[in-house]
Amino acid sequence: MIDPIWRAFEAAPRPRFLPVEQRKFADIDAPLSIGYGVTNSQPTTVANMLRLLDVPVGAFVLDVGSGSGWTTALLAELVGPQGRVYGVERIPELVDQSREALGPWPQATVHVAERGTLGLPMHAPFDRILVSANADTIPQELIQQLGPGGTMVLPVASRMLRITKDSRGSIATTEHGLYSFVPLLP
Repeated sequence: MIDPIWRAFEAAPRPRFLPVEQRKFADIDAPLSIGYGVTNSQPTTVANMLRLLDVPVGAFVLDVGSGSGWTTALLAELVGPQGRVYGVERIPELVDQSREALGPWPQATVHVAERGTLGLPMHAPFDRILVSANADTIPQELIQQLGPGGTMVLPVASRMLRITKDSRGSIATTEHGLYSFVPLLP
């Protein structure tokens, strides 16, 4: 059986989501600059996060810090046409670029982050939340947007966390190594 994450990487090629001058480096397993002081994350880091997130087909997903839209497209591949992915990004120019790149994935949209608000509370609850920026503490605002039975993956104080919420709303957290990300800004 083909690994769904590998299949998503094949279906949503990284170069499509990179500035033209960075596309020649797309096969390098490293973060690449996409301008505005942010990066397109290292492929192995993205794959590790997606494995922890364990996205089912048909899921309702939030992608916080969607950047170039690459993770949004990968999530869209994982949820399939019956799922939905909402990306949120604070840099309007990146939102415009990612919207254009996401043309083949109608189940994915990217929104400009509302200043002072994390995530997209008006669309909650989400089955899965992926956060591609380093938080100082676990953001309670995102915990509130996670639905019962949901999972969130994010770096907190440079430690990759997998947070699950059971059907009663109880939270469990596991740690999965050290990672470097840009800071999470509301």
